[in-house]
Amino acid sequence: MTDFLAAEMERLLTKAFAPIRLIVSNESANHLGHSGDDGSGESHFAVEIESSVFSGVTRLQRQRMVNAALGDIPGGRVHALAIKARAPEDPA
Repeated sequence: MTDFLAAEMERLLTKAFAPIRLIVSNESANHLGHSGDDGSGESHFAVEIESSVFSGVTRLQRQRMVNAALGDIPGGRVHALAIKARAPEDPA
């Protein structure tokens, strides 16, 4: 199965943040039969992103920036999205 939403998210996040590191993981298989599973295989995702754009920005602001960059995907086309957004100077 092709992860169309994962590819779209990667494209949008790359355009918005020019990340040093970006991983978009489709975790939908871990949630089969759970709330929000729509049967599409593209309902639950995780994003790990590192970008200098996040320097000096709070964790909450980073989450909001990622959600804004993804438009109607979080909460609309995707039931759940876990976000780990960091700046290069953040501790590992």
